[in-house]
Amino acid sequence: MSRDRRVRGDRSTRRLRSRSRFALATGAVTVLSLTASGCMVVHGEREIVPTATRTEAARALSDFTTAYNKADKAYDRSLDAGHVTGPLSDIDGAKLDAGHENSPAGNPAPAPLELTDAKFTIPEKAGWPRWFLADTQANKGSGDTRWLLVFTRGSANDVWQASYLTVLATDDVPEFEKDADGWAQPVTADDAALTVAPDKLGQAYATYLASGGDTFAPGAHTTEWRALREKNASKPGLARQYVDEPLNSGDYAPVGLRTTDGSALVFFTTRHYEKQTAAQGVDLNVTDANIKALMTGELKQSLTLEFVSNEAVLDPAKGSGDQQVEFLSRVQGLTGAKGE
Repeated sequence: MSRDRRVRGDRSTRRLRSRSRFALATGAVTVLSLTASGCMVVHGEREIVPTATRTEAARALSDFTTAYNKADKAYDRSLDAGHVTGPLSDIDGAKLDAGHENSPAGNPAPAPLELTDAKFTIPEKAGWPRWFLADTQANKGSGDTRWLLVFTRGSANDVWQASYLTVLATDDVPEFEKDADGWAQPVTADDAALTVAPDKLGQAYATYLASGGDTFAPGAHTTEWRALREKNASKPGLARQYVDEPLNSGDYAPVGLRTTDGSALVFFTTRHYEKQTAAQGVDLNVTDANIKALMTGELKQSLTLEFVSNEAVLDPAKGSGDQQVEFLSRVQGLTGAKGE
């Protein structure tokens, strides 16, 4: 993924969805410890509390931006490794690796990222991991867009890390359901009240890309992408095969927030492979410098490209007027290449 991102979301009419109440993504975390007397004591984290203070959230965003710019300037992923994780780490890390391979001295034209006008959506939940959403204005890309970053950490001793980054048109950022104190409502990974449970979205998307169906609304990342793949699948001298899979565990786990119209904004991750196989006597020509930089193996007759995508969708409540999941954005980056 380019360090300068473009909006790749669909713009569509919002539909009224039935209102439902969603709960927390994890149950109580219980830690057992032994007292000096040998008796077992239970320390439960059952209380539902905000996942971060607004001061913590602002500091996490600032620390991420500083580390991001250092890594981008030096083309050195180790400089922001402590502040990124999940799909964002994969996508930007590979981009930095390719940049370093192509320009070992660093970025010849660094353009520091500035994230301003930050709005923090902080859910209430019990236990760990904890996460929150930062909605910001960036000095890169289109001026009518917002950069949304999900920050997560697994314990009170961990540093906040950015796991998801997506870019939405300003009008596509939904309104979130909040309580009287301004805290948002998360959805569970297995929430049965949604059209597709968040932890099933990755597999549903992989299945859709392979076989079609009506789970997802038409658009650039659904019907149009399938049509493009079909068009490119077989051309004179070159065949393409595709494999798609969900990434659901750890820092790739989907997260979602309840919206005021009864749906949920959900972030999830998928991995995609594209294998290009040339016919006998046909040369595979690779001109992309990033592919060359990340390539392993020896390019003879086939090239397999690996991509990671993080998606942002509106997942409607069951029983609402429209049951199709709507893509708002998909940010994808090349993470590997193998020649054979």
